[in-house]
Amino acid sequence: MSNRLASFVLAGLAALAALPAGAQSLLDPTRPPNTQPGEPEVAQSGTQLQSILIASNRRLAIINGTTVALGDMVGEAKVVRITETEVTLQKGDETEVLKLYPGVDKHPIKRRAKGAAGANPVSQRSQGGTK
Repeated sequence: MSNRLASFVLAGLAALAALPAGAQSLLDPTRPPNTQPGEPEVAQSGTQLQSILIASNRRLAIINGTTVALGDMVGEAKVVRITETEVTLQKGDETEVLKLYPGVDKHPIKRRAKGAAGANPVSQRSQGGTK
């Protein structure tokens, strides 16, 4: 009986092994868009800023897969400025600003003056004791 059961289990495992794998392959989240393994390369329109690297003694950017520094050329444009979120390219009289996060706009937080109405409720509670 145990030989028959073992044969049945082995036949079942062999049938499962013959099925195509249904799991997705793992994708690298740090890989630039449209370059996943097995996917065709899709030409990107224009110049794409992919990363900015800032250290105390240098500023670098990765544009279209190439590392550039201040003064380097990207095509016919010169890198004239690198900040934490953007790179400025100059080509003749034309200026192009490449943003690291093009859909995100950064706005300063508006803070109230210290004596304004609606003062911090935590400081009022601490002065009045416990209730």
